[in-house]
Amino acid sequence: MDAGSSSMIVMRGVHKAFGGRPVLAGLDLVVARGEVLYVIGTSGVGKSVTIKHLVGLLRVDAGEIWLAGRRIDALPERDYQVIRRKVAMVFQSATLFDAMTLAENVALPLRKHRGLGAAAALADARRRLDEVHLADLADRFPAEVSDGVRKRAAIARALTLEPEVVLFDEPTTGLDPQSARRVDRLIRELADRRGVTAMVVSHDLASIFSTADRIALLYQGRVHACGTPGEIRGSVDPVVLQFIHGRASGPMETPGF
Repeated sequence: MDAGSSSMIVMRGVHKAFGGRPVLAGLDLVVARGEVLYVIGTSGVGKSVTIKHLVGLLRVDAGEIWLAGRRIDALPERDYQVIRRKVAMVFQSATLFDAMTLAENVALPLRKHRGLGAAAALADARRRLDEVHLADLADRFPAEVSDGVRKRAAIARALTLEPEVVLFDEPTTGLDPQSARRVDRLIRELADRRGVTAMVVSHDLASIFSTADRIALLYQGRVHACGTPGEIRGSVDPVVLQFIHGRASGPMETPGF
């Protein structure tokens, strides 16, 4: 696959270092349109670093990043405003405003970026909360609902600008198993019903193997293995085996990046 019509995201030879310490060291990755790709690996391997490049929160030291056939890694900051309408990001923390109801939180970008009036924005926000199965909680404040509900509300807010890509950074971390599976179902629905491309950073093996179309394992600054859940489960690669089985000993003990 290349930067053509079948590919939504293409990363070629991406390098990124912090304080002289390389984190990404020639990463190559392709994500198809409408695909749910999970990015996995040990802590500090560069998973969140990888997705932050797609919205300009980080800039590559070297390499190329393409989005829907357009190269974006060298764009000036002003042009990233357009990119951020196409690529939404859901952070590990739900980042909702405590003094606003869930509906008001979701309505905020509709008012700011789409110019809707207060009543129209709230009506649209309620519809979007219904899409993530939260219609009955629209008038609750974030402190009045669970972490899982807050996370789903944050996803609803991320969808307000009709993005083509949604990036998820540890979306099920800290959630109880039932809430985590609801978030998994929602991610799957985004791809299956709306054609959204999703990149998901996760350590949650239940999420990874139940939701992903493909899985990319990062190791030593590159994509070490990439395949379907079945291919990853069936791998005999010692790095893959150590990670998916949670083994304390193995090749990942070796000092790396």
